[in-house]
Amino acid sequence: MDIKNLQEIYNMHKTTIFIQARLGSSRLPGKILKEVCGKPILELMMERVMQNKTCDGVVIITTDQHEDDVIVNLCKEKGWDHYRGSATNLLERHYKAAKYFDTKYVVKIPSDCPLIDPQIIDKVIQYFHDSDFDYVSNLHPQSYPDGNDVEIMTFEALEYAYLNATKAEDLEHTTPYIVNNADVFSIGNVPMNDTEDLSSIYRYTLDYEEDFLFIKAIYESLYQDGKIFSLQDILYFISSNNHLAEINGKYLGTSWSKPFVNELKV
Repeated sequence: MDIKNLQEIYNMHKTTIFIQARLGSSRLPGKILKEVCGKPILELMMERVMQNKTCDGVVIITTDQHEDDVIVNLCKEKGWDHYRGSATNLLERHYKAAKYFDTKYVVKIPSDCPLIDPQIIDKVIQYFHDSDFDYVSNLHPQSYPDGNDVEIMTFEALEYAYLNATKAEDLEHTTPYIVNNADVFSIGNVPMNDTEDLSSIYRYTLDYEEDFLFIKAIYESLYQDGKIFSLQDILYFISSNNHLAEINGKYLGTSWSKPFVNELKV
């Protein structure tokens, strides 16, 4: 089945991407509004995410804190759908946003992934819809460079987690309850391919100043208005500029999920 036909099916079932975004990062405050190529990083990321071919909606979910009014203002300026919820309970924020937008399939992507490839988003979502899982990601185990995080789940799985999760880490990070209860949920994973694991070699996520400098260097070299550079474009560029990977190399292997999520072999 080709992507065009898949798009028609997904639209019938309301598949929505929710991008969690806030300014209160403890490691790099205000990181998603730092400017690269004359635009806030969040805007650059939205340009990429919106090029997916398998979802019928993208929503920024931010907090109800005053400091995040600036994110809401940016959403209004750009015409992006948005939702405000709990600053500390991200599981609740995802659940209530999904319920508000009447979403059947919930796609979770964090706002610290400004280099995410829309083709990877489509690959994970297509695998989910072609199978019979409650939850699918490309994170357990991870093989893509960190910063290409895509998770998709049924609304029913998200609701079950919302109604039953009690641990602080389950509330703060949304999906650990699902991943850690494989006896309750059917769980799938999408590897990069059968042989490669680039998660221990490259880091494309935005948590530290060094990450920002790396991402800035990539955008300043590859970004063009109206054109999306791919993961393969980035890999090819880095192969000719090996020093770039050293900028944030000391943070390789640093991932939000490792302390909270059992490593699955699915």
